Amino acid sequence: MMQVRPALPDSYEALFHSAQIPAFLLAFFPDSQLSAELRDERLERAIGVVYRPETERLSHYFRARLPDQFDAVLHVDHTQALQPLEQHAEAHPEEAPETFPSGI
Repeated sequence: MMQVRPALPDSYEALFHSAQIPAFLLAFFPDSQLSAELRDERLERAIGVVYRPETERLSHYFRARLPDQFDAVLHVDHTQALQPLEQHAEAHPEEAPETFPSGI
C-alpha cells in the first residue's frame, strides 16, 4: 500500500481535511455564497496512475478555482485502493485482451 503525503497547507484538500468531516459533497451554484468563498485561487492536487512523492509539488499540484472548474466536488478524506472482484480471471482466447490495441 502506498501512502500519500499530507496535503500542502494552501490547497483545497487541506482546507477540506480541516473540516474534519469524513466525506461531503459541495455543489457550486453561480451566485452562491459557497462559490464566492471558494473562488480564491488555491492549490489543487491531482493524483493519477503515477504518484511521485519526490516531485509532488511540481508534478501533482496546480493553481485552480474549484467553482470555476467544476459544478460539484465530492471530498472523501480517507480512502484505499479497490480490490478486483476476480482474483484470478482466466484468459478467453476468443476475446480481445483488455489492453487491446496497445498491448500495454
